[in-house]
Amino acid sequence: MRKITVFPSKAFTLMELMIVVVIVGVLAALGLFQLSGPKEEALEKEARVNLKLIAAAEKIYRMQVGGYVPAANETVINDILRLSLPVNEATKNWRYNVTTNAAGTTFIANATRTKGTDIRTYNITQTPQ
Repeated sequence: MRKITVFPSKAFTLMELMIVVVIVGVLAALGLFQLSGPKEEALEKEARVNLKLIAAAEKIYRMQVGGYVPAANETVINDILRLSLPVNEATKNWRYNVTTNAAGTTFIANATRTKGTDIRTYNITQTPQ
């Protein structure tokens, strides 16, 4: 006598599971690739905005003291110009520096990328007006 099964097996085969895993992996990879662009744009905007803040603070400092802040890194910039640029190496995305000419009449502020493989630098130059 033959055994007749009324209900088919409800389990997935190994091949079906492998196909689903591959499809999900491809979709995840495409999604991550699409998210890298907006992240980089946001990081670039962070650098440009902070450079504009440094320039504004330098103008105020020049009106008060009569010259721009001499060569400085984030810590000195934060102290003298009363800004809050990130200084923790583990969490900051950019390294900010300010250089001033000998007369103190012109400064260059730059932001250099500290994370990632793509090295980028943004500069802002200010001369008295």
